[in-house]
Amino acid sequence: MTQALIIDAVRSPRGRGNDKGALKDIKPVDLLAQQLQALQARTGIDTAQVCDGLFGCVSQVAEQGANIGKLALVRAGWSDAVSGMSLNRYCASGLTAVQLAAAQALANDALAVAGGIEMMSRVPMASDKGPLTHDLEFQHQTSLVPIGIAADTIASLEGFTRQQCDAYALASQQRAVAAREAGHFRSVVAVKNAAGDTVLAQDETPRAGTSLESLSALAPAFAEMGQKYGIDALMCKQYGLDAIAHVQHAGNSPTMADGAAAVLLASPAAVERLGLTPRARILASADASGDHVLALTAAVDATQKALQRAGLTVDDIDVFEVNESFAALMLHYMKHLNVPHEKLNVNGGAIALGHAMGSTGSALVGMALDELERRQLRRAVVAICGAAGVAVAMVIERFGAH
Repeated sequence: MTQALIIDAVRSPRGRGNDKGALKDIKPVDLLAQQLQALQARTGIDTAQVCDGLFGCVSQVAEQGANIGKLALVRAGWSDAVSGMSLNRYCASGLTAVQLAAAQALANDALAVAGGIEMMSRVPMASDKGPLTHDLEFQHQTSLVPIGIAADTIASLEGFTRQQCDAYALASQQRAVAAREAGHFRSVVAVKNAAGDTVLAQDETPRAGTSLESLSALAPAFAEMGQKYGIDALMCKQYGLDAIAHVQHAGNSPTMADGAAAVLLASPAAVERLGLTPRARILASADASGDHVLALTAAVDATQKALQRAGLTVDDIDVFEVNESFAALMLHYMKHLNVPHEKLNVNGGAIALGHAMGSTGSALVGMALDELERRQLRRAVVAICGAAGVAVAMVIERFGAH
């Protein structure tokens, strides 16, 4: 079977997704355009050879509306021959964009570009006011609950404690800080303002001073909501629980962030024709969707499907880059797939590095490639889940690895 090749992957450093963030004065279209310009500069491609561009963005409204993916291609100065679209598969959008761009590259025997953008300092989560967050009647009819309470319900079902979740979150912070200081993130491209001055050169979200003591002092984020609106009682009835253990809080949940990413894909014949050097090949990918109420467990299913399609097992994978939707969900992922922590998010994850929703999945591709190359490893799994039960996983192999 012909496999799509990954030529290169870049991402912006992630800024805090609030009014104190370093990127807050950069427009979303400009942040994504800068990544596209960097991708072109690093690969030297003629952008007229790119058949399509697909970009994840969750809150497609205001500055992130009107097909921001195509508009960023225009802003970046790419050829008008490049089509473009924006897509929303919730937090899985960026990896879905890579998956679909790979299919476009193969179908058109050409190059294709993928990526994502989310600037939560300028377009806050739920700004699109969709039924998932703003239609209480719909939420009641479908039992769609806030994902933080879903995460607490999963922790309750699995018996994960607050201490286990905090220990995982601390490891994420420590790994991210160490990786940032050691320069492990080759794919990061510094962000500049209109004057050409660098405004952010590395991720600003990791917190070096995090400790188990500081995490234990934080109040549960979803306990009051669960009790006030009767959601805890609903979840207990639906899943046979006596109580919901509210273990998630601001310190062991994903940090809201600003970020953009871009990935260049190609067919094998296009690589030969254009004289390009790939970084990796995509061995397999898979979509999955699970319990829409629990919402966040299907990354396990997507990973299992992708591994099966690749003819591989968990033991064949050197690195797992999985979005840290919540600490409890990472414990769930490790438990149900038997993934050792030493292979999972070895340079930290969204709890420390931040989660810029529409771009995170595509950013994880670059993080996986960086680590495979740094340690001369062979294969990685990239996986991410999203609201209402959706998930995507991809198996990649470093080019030239044996």
